[in-house]
Amino acid sequence: MKLREKAYETFQQRLLALNLRPGQFVSQRELVALTGMPLGAIRELIPRLEADGLIVTIPQRGMQIAAVDLKLVRNAFQLRIILEKEAIAAFVARARDEEIEALVEAHERIVAKARKGISRELLEEAQAVDWAFHDTLIDALGNDILSAIYRVNSIKIRLIRLERVLLSPDSLMPALKEHGDIVAALRARDVARAVAALERHLTSARNRAMGLQAIETPAPVSRTRTRSARAAR
Repeated sequence: MKLREKAYETFQQRLLALNLRPGQFVSQRELVALTGMPLGAIRELIPRLEADGLIVTIPQRGMQIAAVDLKLVRNAFQLRIILEKEAIAAFVARARDEEIEALVEAHERIVAKARKGISRELLEEAQAVDWAFHDTLIDALGNDILSAIYRVNSIKIRLIRLERVLLSPDSLMPALKEHGDIVAALRARDVARAVAALERHLTSARNRAMGLQAIETPAPVSRTRTRSARAAR
């Protein structure tokens, strides 16, 4: 691995471990101390962090770690919904049965454990399964450009979750219900149902991050039903 790639990976790890806090100002030398990388690697790293929106350089003040605010939440989740709706539609059509069953089994394993009791270890396992599920959808597109964009946005999503919406005993079961709807649609190979279930799940996560009540997405009205209703009138 090239030094600048290692510096980026180490920065990401420190950020998600909250050794760096959103909104915090940091110097190049502090990044050297925190990451253990040489100053040259940090200087090469900074333009990439700026391009990815993970730091902002403010005149006379220095470098600031991206702040987790409502604008970031809206933008990051909007991008996530756009990418994942495309990904899940393709996944339903292309995935092998065993790939889908692996996702179903991972979900059912967490549900079975949750019914026996919710511990901190289970919450961490459930979060890891959730991230792996969504990464699988994106990677199945086979598009390196989209995967790279998604990975950068994923850092922001995970930072938002650490700051605002960590899974809790109260939120785990509703989140598992949402995931259950998604995997059931995958198993049925129902593209429209899978896309709708995914959008409800991500919208719910976005609303929790913004401190909003969950907004139910209305079920689509079938054209057959609409024509029948007009005929009845």
